[in-house]
Amino acid sequence: MIKLLKVSAIVLAASFAVGCASTGDLKKLQADVNDLKAQTAQTSSKADQAARDASAAAANAAAANAAANRAADSAAETNHKLDRMLNKAMMK
Repeated sequence: MIKLLKVSAIVLAASFAVGCASTGDLKKLQADVNDLKAQTAQTSSKADQAARDASAAAANAAAANAAANRAADSAAETNHKLDRMLNKAMMK
């Protein structure tokens, strides 16, 4: 019984010592978690900016595509007019 009390006292003292060391480790871990949260927020804001940039680039590409289509239509119309003029000149 006395041996059990001695062993229990040693285990209790050791657990207090480990508990104090764990508290320091817990503070360090909490600081690491806070750093990771800050990095995550920064990464998230960068990702949001990249998404906005990609959306703007897609809008610019769509505008360029529309301009190219208008230019192609204009060229086709001009070609058609020139063909009619050539046919008229050949009929004279």
